[in-house]
Amino acid sequence: MSETMADTGAAGPAAAPPRPVAIAIDLLQGLLIACVVGWVIDLPRRLFGLAFYTEQLLAVCLGLGLALSFLTSKFPYRWIGWAGAVAAVAICGFITFRYEVFTYEIALLPTEGIIGSAILLLLVLEGTRRSAGGVLVVIILAICAYVFIGPYMPGDFATRPVSVARLLVYLGLDGNGVIGNILAVAVLIVIPFTLMGQVLGRTGGAAWFADLAMSAMGAFRGGAAKIAVVGSALFGMISGAAVSNVVAVGIVTIPLMSRSGFSRTRAAAIEAVGSTGGQLMPPVMGAAAFIMAEFLQVPYSAVVIAAIIPAALYYAALFISVDLVAARDKIGAAQVENIPPFFEILRSGWHFAIPIAFLIATLAWPEFFQIPIERAAVYATALLIVLSLVFGYRGTRVTPREMGRAVLDTGKAALDILLIGAAAGMVVGALNISGISFGLTLQLIAASGENLFVLLVLTALISIVLGMGMPTVSVYVLTASLLAPSIIKLGVQPMAAHMFVMYFGMLSMITPPVAIAAYAAANIARVPGWNTGWVAVAIGWSTFFIPFLFVTEPSMLLADTWYQVIWDLTRNVFGIVVGTAGIVGYFLAPLSWPFRAFFIATGIAILIPPHVFPGAELLDWFGLGGSIAGIVVHYLQKKTGQRKTAPL
Repeated sequence: MSETMADTGAAGPAAAPPRPVAIAIDLLQGLLIACVVGWVIDLPRRLFGLAFYTEQLLAVCLGLGLALSFLTSKFPYRWIGWAGAVAAVAICGFITFRYEVFTYEIALLPTEGIIGSAILLLLVLEGTRRSAGGVLVVIILAICAYVFIGPYMPGDFATRPVSVARLLVYLGLDGNGVIGNILAVAVLIVIPFTLMGQVLGRTGGAAWFADLAMSAMGAFRGGAAKIAVVGSALFGMISGAAVSNVVAVGIVTIPLMSRSGFSRTRAAAIEAVGSTGGQLMPPVMGAAAFIMAEFLQVPYSAVVIAAIIPAALYYAALFISVDLVAARDKIGAAQVENIPPFFEILRSGWHFAIPIAFLIATLAWPEFFQIPIERAAVYATALLIVLSLVFGYRGTRVTPREMGRAVLDTGKAALDILLIGAAAGMVVGALNISGISFGLTLQLIAASGENLFVLLVLTALISIVLGMGMPTVSVYVLTASLLAPSIIKLGVQPMAAHMFVMYFGMLSMITPPVAIAAYAAANIARVPGWNTGWVAVAIGWSTFFIPFLFVTEPSMLLADTWYQVIWDLTRNVFGIVVGTAGIVGYFLAPLSWPFRAFFIATGIAILIPPHVFPGAELLDWFGLGGSIAGIVVHYLQKKTGQRKTAPL
């Protein structure tokens, strides 16, 4: 599901396409999933002894995806969609058939390769525009235009000269262009995990997560909001798309929070923040995390391990915020009747945990299982299908027809990431062939005065601005190519630098003026998206500090000693608690404005990394000491007030 489609889920189902179109869509989806699954489990070689270039598979899948995009889009005349679909299948089929020849002739810039590449790139740009919006397309065209302007620019702004024919062939046929590594990640890794998420949702897995959250959190103060936080975190483990999470979880939790006493705007904001964090939640993080592993040339499990504490801090910050708001506004338990006991729910859906546990095990012990993550996802999906057909959930068993529908619908669910992966290949290819990113790295370092803190702030702002109106995957590819190298140049570990830009790209989902996830949640709550976005920023205020922590503190990415990890984690959680109390205006009791300002200042002081600039460590200790002193004074005032108001 596209993260740009903020109206999805609340506006009702779209009108059914004509029967011939529906049949063609199902056929294309079926072929796409069959190609991906067959390749992942190595069927061509095992059954027929055939071997193909990976790029040939990518060209086939891209053709099917483009055809799907044109058939599912609205045109003034239906024949335009059909024409686009036929053109996409034809040109990608031609490239697939001729690819081996092209590998030998690509340096000679054959005419058929130039024309074929030009047609393919135009189709990709149009498909991307319809899928992810026009912002990414404009950025791609701007970068391509700079490829030709760059050779005439002065100093560090200058780039290598590249002819039009060379650029077209490089982007269309080279392994560093459209049918390159990023599309390979989208097709071979993200689609299998999307398939698992689709099947899990259709078989009752999403309902099981929601029921677990309701049973575990519903009885506490602010129970409805805590259900939203825990439910979003659990659902985020299998679905890494912010808007998808909002639609799947928010349709239940937002009305529930409203009935419990939260304003509709705050309810939508809480769900938006919770669902956005799903992109960071292991084991199935957002598509950007898989691409990060490809950029860094590390196993995906390394990215998962690095994301554990950032994800934990993100959801801890949200949980603390909703708990303090509930205490301030005296919001009690969730208004849900007949919630089954936690262990009864756990027992009724025990089979959902088995495929997830298998997936986690293959990530945690790759040397033992020796199963690629994409194949593990396919095996886990097959296991899930069998168990669901046998056991069902709470008296309901999915039918084979419904299961087939879930598998087919994976094609449309993964369409956006497939097209964005192709478009991102254009970005990376244009940067590689021209050398733009090298000059930009030097310019960013010069603009920051070689000061890491200034560079991080500058990078964070650019990441949020780039994220306006674009999915996180697109933002990450751009920032990882353009901004992360400058951070690494100043001595930051590559994993920390890439996690930093991905995190801020993710936060653009809740940051006005666009705030895609906030607008999606606001649409469900029927409140203004602009207001929801700003409330979401206030709720998730500390998440804007967390990325700075793991850039300068390796412990936040589990890259330090265990005692340093525990100390830094405890210290930062404490800073989040104190700062959030100041923003909310409540700790053990309501806080006066001077106390609120003091708590906010000391909380921020704690969250500023101790080594990010000279004097930051002293500031950190001031925050810790001041916070503890403030809490003691606040506690004594509360006790004194209770004695004064106690009955004689």
